[in-house]
Amino acid sequence: MKLRATLILLALLPANAADLVLHDAQVQVFFSPHGGCTEAVVSTIAGARKTVLVQAYSFTSAPIAGALVAAHTRGVDVRIILDKSQEKDRRSDLAMVSAAGIPVWIDTVRGIAHSKVMVIDGGTVITGSFNFTAAAEKSNAENLLVIHDPGLAALYIANWQDRLTHSEPATANTPSEKP
Repeated sequence: MKLRATLILLALLPANAADLVLHDAQVQVFFSPHGGCTEAVVSTIAGARKTVLVQAYSFTSAPIAGALVAAHTRGVDVRIILDKSQEKDRRSDLAMVSAAGIPVWIDTVRGIAHSKVMVIDGGTVITGSFNFTAAAEKSNAENLLVIHDPGLAALYIANWQDRLTHSEPATANTPSEKP
């Protein structure tokens, strides 16, 4: 189900981050299984013109990985931070995106890097419980928000950059280096 709504969102962030109230943010809402979450992610990536920043816990969706590779091929700056489990998961699309030349890092957080976030062109945030996996689309009860708001995107970009400082280049033959 695809809903468009104008919402006021309150993002409660960690202690050192500011609270943020968004007015008139355009929000698309999706639910799985079979609710169009993967299609929403792929179509949003397809519209990217400058940047796509990714944080993912599990990364096994071929359509999403393919959309990231296609964006990179057309000149979009795509960068990915993954949970450490993705270096050992045979189903992970880490090798695919690395082989395409997309920089990939592994978050070295003590626990798991459980984020499921993309920031597109500094103005759109994709987030929710939806893992970037086939199971999340076909089997699991998940949710996905596509939020169009530059202020919120700036907070997610700052978080992405902070997580990068806690990350190391992936070992799947990637050309990744911290900028």
